[in-house]
Amino acid sequence: MSDRFWFCLCLWHLSGVFADSDAVKSMSVMEGDSVSLQTNTELQTDDEIMWTFGLSETRIAEIIKRFERFSTYDVLDVRFRDRLKLDHQTGSLIITNTRTTDSELYGVKIIRNRTVISHRFNLTVSDSVSCCDSAEAVIRLVVTALVGVAAAAAVVVLVYDIRSRRAERDV
Repeated sequence: MSDRFWFCLCLWHLSGVFADSDAVKSMSVMEGDSVSLQTNTELQTDDEIMWTFGLSETRIAEIIKRFERFSTYDVLDVRFRDRLKLDHQTGSLIITNTRTTDSELYGVKIIRNRTVISHRFNLTVSDSVSCCDSAEAVIRLVVTALVGVAAAAAVVVLVYDIRSRRAERDV
């Protein structure tokens, strides 16, 4: 009984460790916002980190800590021009001024002490919703005011009708 308990406990811990690295974290932002894809670690002296984009796993950023090399690559028809940043303490990838074309699967591989840790992120960038232009706003305001005036007029007519009926009854 005791051996079975310890075996299940160890298996449960191992399952939790490996399940985290295979999970895809979904993230949603509005167009124009910045987003940080977190590595959830602090960089160590010999760490190597590679960030990829899309199913083709195109390399978009790389860190080789022992050489203090922090590089972002402007590939994919300059899609990310000057919008990729790397956190020099954690290795996290920051995408500034996001666009809907940034919606994709991102991956990171962290090589530390001959061990590879992988994380995947499914980023969705939604269109920023614009309410309306100034002409439409004025029209909405006027219509709202007219509806308010009509409601007030209806209340006045209703009160007048009630009072006149009471006056007729009292006579």
